[in-house]
Amino acid sequence: MFPYKVWTNRLRAEGRLLLWLLLLLPPLSATGSFISRYFSKTSPSPTPTSKIILDDAAGLGRVFDGIGAMSGGSAASRLLINYPEPQRSEILDYLFKPNFGASLHMLKVKVGGDGLTTDGTEPSHMPHRDEETYSRGYEWWLMKEAKKRNPNITLIGLPWSFPGWLNPGRSDPYANMTMTALYVVSWILGAKKHHKLDIDYIGIWNDREPENQYIKTLRKVLNQKQLNRVKIIANDQLWQPLSAFLQFDPVLLDAVEVIGAHYPGTKSDNDSLKTNKKLWSTEDSSFFKVEEVGGCWAHILNQNYVNGQMTSTIAWNLVASHYPRIPPERDGMLTAKEPWSGHYVVENPIWITAHTTQFAQPGWQYLKTVGFLKYGGSYVALTDGLGNLTIIIETMSYPISQCKKDHASFFQVTDQIIIFSLQGTFKSLTMLQIWYSRLGKQSRNYSFEKQKPLLINDGTITLKLGLDEVYTLTTITTGQKGSHPTPPESRPFPSNFEDNFNFGQTRGNIAPQFADQTGVFEYFMNDQDTSGHFFTFRQQVTQRPITWADDADQTISIIGDHNWKDIKITCDVYIETPVTGGIFIAGRVNQAGSSIRSAQGVFFWILANGTYEVTSDLASVRVIEKGIANVTAEQWYTITLIISETSAYGLLNDTVLWNAPINSFPKKGWAAIGTRSFEFGQFDNFHIQI
Repeated sequence: MFPYKVWTNRLRAEGRLLLWLLLLLPPLSATGSFISRYFSKTSPSPTPTSKIILDDAAGLGRVFDGIGAMSGGSAASRLLINYPEPQRSEILDYLFKPNFGASLHMLKVKVGGDGLTTDGTEPSHMPHRDEETYSRGYEWWLMKEAKKRNPNITLIGLPWSFPGWLNPGRSDPYANMTMTALYVVSWILGAKKHHKLDIDYIGIWNDREPENQYIKTLRKVLNQKQLNRVKIIANDQLWQPLSAFLQFDPVLLDAVEVIGAHYPGTKSDNDSLKTNKKLWSTEDSSFFKVEEVGGCWAHILNQNYVNGQMTSTIAWNLVASHYPRIPPERDGMLTAKEPWSGHYVVENPIWITAHTTQFAQPGWQYLKTVGFLKYGGSYVALTDGLGNLTIIIETMSYPISQCKKDHASFFQVTDQIIIFSLQGTFKSLTMLQIWYSRLGKQSRNYSFEKQKPLLINDGTITLKLGLDEVYTLTTITTGQKGSHPTPPESRPFPSNFEDNFNFGQTRGNIAPQFADQTGVFEYFMNDQDTSGHFFTFRQQVTQRPITWADDADQTISIIGDHNWKDIKITCDVYIETPVTGGIFIAGRVNQAGSSIRSAQGVFFWILANGTYEVTSDLASVRVIEKGIANVTAEQWYTITLIISETSAYGLLNDTVLWNAPINSFPKKGWAAIGTRSFEFGQFDNFHIQI
């Protein structure tokens, strides 16, 4: 209205003069009326158009090896095994069931080594040199569930840490390379013997420089154990220096099947390409840098091949199923952080993955005619060699395509029209199925929606593309957007929680809801117990692991809600190490994962030397209260910690032992249990009240 008012107010003088001048001008010119030329809106520019030929006559590109995701390497799947049915099976369907959700081709798991890996620890199958056990942890269970849904899924193992006995006091596991290789191979053999799982690929050591002699030793031991079919991925870090080493070492070149890089930014390098080895992005994405989830994943699933000739991309991570406030948050294809409620969230990356996985299978081949769209975005095309064709197109804009560890230069994407000309085998196609997603901040987002089939006119397809879209055009008709009933509503961790650890048939020897951050805590049975503690929860790691992350010097397992403030924790505890041993319960623990060494809170310790301590940190640097407790090892005690606003007190066997102000302590945090060092220690009748 404002311009209109200005114009009418000036008609009294200058406005009337201008109006007379306008009336005297010719009404039309060669390009139309004066008024339409200068006062009407400019006509929109035509949408830019480009033509792309898809042809298999000149041969095909590399073989497609599949799309996968990683469990472990962070203990990010920890809470999933504790979900109730039917929600647990529903989550697994969305991840693994063919033609339903993500329909993953690959599952990569951590070979547990008792050490911390980003969000927690996972147990080793050989915690001691003379002990093998293949029921520990949850990765065996997860691999079997994946195989149950997709018998053809590829299984990959990769160590993040190693038990300390492989090289005591050292920072690498290579003191005896043959022994380390035998340790890893025993995991592969145990998978087959105890769980009927065939491991297809094995890695070296996550995010570490390659040790060439160990890679060759591992290949030799695999062959000696009749595991020639198991292939080696190296080195799960960067393209270099391994790719350069492979140029000059034929034995090493023969040992390695796949060169795997982490977060390659869609690019490989010349040395890796020269090897003619399979190139994989063996850890990629980190989905939630931006609010509009899935854009990063859509971008790299195409461009890892277009830019870098990578034939497989593996997401970190499979499912965000660890406690909230342990970073990174929601960094999975699906979020499942509440086994106590059954609540979970199917995230967009599930459906972005489906655009590829439901319409192209490992063994298909890329066409040589893949590449970038002229006005932004990319396309790939794959065929099974039997006449089927799948085309995946993405037009992710720069803001939503950035992954957490990807630092791509700015690029521009605009609306555009593309014309595909189908040649060779595909010339005779008459129809393609269409699946469509749109991300970003548009008024409505679409996730993997089936459109009307596209009729092909004389081998030509015309498609108008907008920003932040994903299209799949395919001859495959089995695609499906699967669904389950709406999950239960989210709710906080129970305010009254009790576990007496009287386990029966359990999975993985792990107690529900406890998340180990240093050390490994498992169900334990005291065969000779006469004190009423036949079943307990025991810390099992007695030697510092060869670590990947910065494990604490104490062991700790957290539980509950990071927002807890006032709390009462009661637990029966049993110190097993005389003189130097110790055990604690804690509240308001404010750090976990890779920050566990710096965790603060209210820690109530009893020590085998007969004393107690109250500290504001896990490392026991800041001692707030200490004194005589008259406790000893190999005796059960009940300890209680009560925190209320700015004060706390502790009880030993129902007698108040200490009372202290806690003004300088954290204001909120998890509950926790743990031991003074890497030592055996037992817990029973754990109880929390908020």
